[in-house]
Amino acid sequence: MKNIIKGLSLVLVVSTVGFMNAQHKKHNHVSVTAESSTEFIPAIRLINNPDGSCSFEKGKIPTLKHMNTTTFWMSNKTEEWEKNAHPAPRRQYVITIKGNIRFKVTDGSTFMIKPGVVLLAEDLKGTGHSWDMVKSKEWERLYIPIAENADDFFIPDAQ
Repeated sequence: MKNIIKGLSLVLVVSTVGFMNAQHKKHNHVSVTAESSTEFIPAIRLINNPDGSCSFEKGKIPTLKHMNTTTFWMSNKTEEWEKNAHPAPRRQYVITIKGNIRFKVTDGSTFMIKPGVVLLAEDLKGTGHSWDMVKSKEWERLYIPIAENADDFFIPDAQ
């Protein structure tokens, strides 16, 4: 229940900021610096490499930023094809409310997504990624698409 409340709170914040952002002029590719926000949520971003393969990078997303989103939806259903390798259908945040999910990218590397970690899906081409549930029977999640050409606010960890 605690995770559901946490997830819904995040959705309300993102939806509110998306609405507020729509009231302002469009801002594309706004730079985010550590000085502008000291609060962050851990995140992992799926990306395409120049050769079309998929990889990932760990990082964070600052809290209380106006994100250019207009809608979201929830899901707790999983179809078998979703577990097979596939690219993301759009740039989107995927917020896990319940479940532990192991993602796998082209080179076989894996990472775990669990409640409290934002998945940023930006691997729109090529083979994409696959995933499976670990010690979970259900994956409850929110999909929050990112408006075209909008900043995703992702800050990669220092290498």
